[in-house]
Amino acid sequence: MAVDADIVRKIGHLARIRVEEKDLDALAGELNTILGFVEQLNEVDVKNVIPMTSVIPMALRLRKDEVRQGGYAEKIVANAPLSEDNFFMVPKVVE
Repeated sequence: MAVDADIVRKIGHLARIRVEEKDLDALAGELNTILGFVEQLNEVDVKNVIPMTSVIPMALRLRKDEVRQGGYAEKIVANAPLSEDNFFMVPKVVE
């Protein structure tokens, strides 16, 4: 895909960036160069390459998912500045 001055003008408008008329051709050339690099990536064969999420192999530390009884609401709200019936009380923020 070739980028011309009209496309650069439209991109500038969408990005809310003022682009001077004298800079349109230079920016079009730069965008065409960038798109050329992206097109080179399509030539690389990556069928047998495993996707990489990190430079070093990592495994998440998982804990056992178990149901607990709870029943300690008073401990949860113990440090709250204001609570009532085991609920946090906060100032009203909507009028």
